[in-house]
Amino acid sequence: MNKKILTAATFAVFASAAHAQSSVTLYGLIDAGISYVNNSKTSTGHASLTKYDDGVAQGSRWGLRGTEDLGNGLKALFMLENGFNSGNGTAGQGGAMFGRQAYVGLSQNNIGSLTFGRQYSFSTDYLGSNYSTGGLTVAGNYAYHINDVDQLTSSRINNSVKFSSANFSGLTFGAMYGFSNTAGGFAGTPGTGTTAAPVAGSSRAYSFGANYANGPFGLGVAYTDIRYPGQASPAFSTSLANVTFPTVGTGQIQDLRTVGAGGRYVFGPATLWALYTNTRLAPISGGSTTFAAYEAGAKYAVTPAITAGAGYTYMHLSGANVGHWNQVNLSGDYALSKRTDVYVLGIYQIASGNNNGTKLQAQIGSSSSYFSTSGVGADNQLAFRVGLRHKF
Repeated sequence: MNKKILTAATFAVFASAAHAQSSVTLYGLIDAGISYVNNSKTSTGHASLTKYDDGVAQGSRWGLRGTEDLGNGLKALFMLENGFNSGNGTAGQGGAMFGRQAYVGLSQNNIGSLTFGRQYSFSTDYLGSNYSTGGLTVAGNYAYHINDVDQLTSSRINNSVKFSSANFSGLTFGAMYGFSNTAGGFAGTPGTGTTAAPVAGSSRAYSFGANYANGPFGLGVAYTDIRYPGQASPAFSTSLANVTFPTVGTGQIQDLRTVGAGGRYVFGPATLWALYTNTRLAPISGGSTTFAAYEAGAKYAVTPAITAGAGYTYMHLSGANVGHWNQVNLSGDYALSKRTDVYVLGIYQIASGNNNGTKLQAQIGSSSSYFSTSGVGADNQLAFRVGLRHKF
């Protein structure tokens, strides 16, 4: 009997040790609610809209992530993450099974990780997550800048190799390159001639950045360059409300380049932040347009369960196009538990200027699918949202 007990205990110890060396976790979140906007585009004008809306504070998702301990501080790791719409059950990110993230790699203690697959740029990793109203409050995807052209929330790079450093006394840094995977298109190349459509799938990208976070203070910088963003699958957004870029031929955007810097300071229950991004959209032919965004915000923990947030963003077009947008965001979040919260938010945006003789239109949100699709809009939008978010 003692031998049997000893044998069983020995197997239990080995099983526990093996389990500790590797792990796989299923995780996710669902964000759903009702939204209202006073001026949404229609084919002939604009009208108010009340709708079920998904993935506002954060995009709904589920995923698998895991690690395997290989010894001496070396680990294998992977992540597979699917985005979906809770309203109709469809897949996000152009219908890809794991369109949010899909990568595998190795990490070494005190050095960093090297990963391969579909991954976020450092504009999203360092700036969008840490120094924007969209990343720091439940205003989320409504508060991010128009169509996310500055890559703060949905900058996912296909076919990429990415190095992310370990944390060196608060300092992290990294670099990545995304291959076009097209013959003759290592750097992303057009078909023939200066105005011809580029080779399908010829989008390539690179990104690098650094972040310092120590105690109450944080500071981050990032740069991302995407060649032929419209040729990626799914394509990167290059539209800004009703702006028409001065291009000829196919009107393809040849290069999207964005650089940004942000800072954050925490004192007691309050957090303050500021962010600047500068994005250049260069067509195959015609003048370039620069989109600059200046943002500041704050949040305050009224109680351990209640948090209030506010943000202001000024967005400006210069170069071949000229225009201005001013946006104010207010939000409140109530945590029912560590995994479930309810929230409310209000956002107002007003546009000024004209685009080739046409009055510039407002467009709230990091995606054109939120309120402004094809059609005619107004120069202002007021939106309200009540949402429920559950994490698992």
